Amino acid sequence: MSEALHVKIARDLRERVRTGELTVGAALPSESQLCDRWQSSRGPVRQALATLRAEGVIAGGPGKPPVVCSTSIGQPFDTLLSYSAWAQSIGRTPGQRTLELTLRRADERAATSLGVDEGTPVVQFLRLRYLDGEPAMLERATFVEHVGRLLFDFDCDSGSIWAYLQSRGVELATASHIIDAVGADPVDALQLEVAEGFPLLRQRRSTRDADGEVVEFHDDRYLPEMVSFTLENTLDVRTPLARHANP
Repeated sequence: MSEALHVKIARDLRERVRTGELTVGAALPSESQLCDRWQSSRGPVRQALATLRAEGVIAGGPGKPPVVCSTSIGQPFDTLLSYSAWAQSIGRTPGQRTLELTLRRADERAATSLGVDEGTPVVQFLRLRYLDGEPAMLERATFVEHVGRLLFDFDCDSGSIWAYLQSRGVELATASHIIDAVGADPVDALQLEVAEGFPLLRQRRSTRDADGEVVEFHDDRYLPEMVSFTLENTLDVRTPLARHANP
């Protein structure tokens, strides 16, 4: 299967940033220039730009030209929203196989996770994620209907759902995460090729739009030998405690 065009465009721009051809503060080529360069429609170009925004490489939204804001692609915790971007940033090859994508009525758990009434239509999917061709994570996601319905027009095996949703105008502004461990259930065991009860690293994530509405909830289960999480903290010297300790 040939590589998606938006992936090629994103990689080219990422490499131009890395080599210094595009420096911090520099404006990226316009969408029309990128379309001409790649003989592309605006869709793949916008999806490539959305991927780079998710990685923190560029900044700028609708009506504002994107500019380079970082020359390196790290792994801060909030970039876990884009599994594909994270894998590529560490030189690994991401992959995915969609096992289920369906519209159904929210059960109690889904309703609570999204803050909707039980029985409200929601979109759910189950996807196996790979690193270099090896199973790494089983991804369970539940979306509010108006966001999830967009996925029925997208090949979920082609790459980043987050980048695609952004290209369709969905604003994913903030996310909260809970990290813990959980024993593999029968579905986890089958897809990740482990025994039932095998300890998995679990990330539960609620993502909100710019208005604070929860638009998706994830329950992602990773093989611990394949993936780990890192979190970098900074001491805020402006806090009252810091001022008291250092008058």
